[in-house]
Amino acid sequence: MIFHDSECMRRKPWDLPFSAEPREVAGLRRVLRLHLSMWGLADVVEAAQMCVTEMVTNVIHHVGVGTPATLAVSMSDTRLRIEIHDPDTRALPTLLAAQEESVSGRGMAIVDALALCWGVILRTDSKVVWCELATDLATAGGHVGGPTVARAEQCLSRYDSVRQVRSSGQGRLSVAVAEEAAVGLIVDVLHWLRAHGCDADDALVCAQMHFEGDVLGS
Repeated sequence: MIFHDSECMRRKPWDLPFSAEPREVAGLRRVLRLHLSMWGLADVVEAAQMCVTEMVTNVIHHVGVGTPATLAVSMSDTRLRIEIHDPDTRALPTLLAAQEESVSGRGMAIVDALALCWGVILRTDSKVVWCELATDLATAGGHVGGPTVARAEQCLSRYDSVRQVRSSGQGRLSVAVAEEAAVGLIVDVLHWLRAHGCDADDALVCAQMHFEGDVLGS
């Protein structure tokens, strides 16, 4: 690995307003998958999507179709925290022991089974239903590896050796130095493409499309 364990991967909290309607659920699931994949948290995507589906469906059924709501996602140490904000302080989610043949009433039971913990925060004019999911992260700012990450790290390590850029004299790159090496590598590749008569802009667009396809399909 080229990253110091003490270095942090940037996972900035984000939120997305939406209208609580059935057709919005698929879009929320796609956005969530994209963000979590970019955060290196592919291991928790499926569980997170299921929790969002059930929490949003709860708003649709018990608060009302078309209710303005917000999905907020952040990290709580090594846990993934998901929140659904809505303006109704009366319709509170409850954990029901649904009968096996029942097709409803299982929403929060599913969240309860998938999450480490969940709860409700009541405010003056709104409420927040939240849950936290376990991840494979060892530290809050760490990252979970994979084939593509491993290949990128090996490439950056070799590229850094060529440029003779070292971090603190230790043979392993910090995140900041790795980022600098990555930018330098991209610039050099763009120069190579131009030198060989290729369109650098087309290559960037193609690379972005492949990247987004990999993220959405992971």
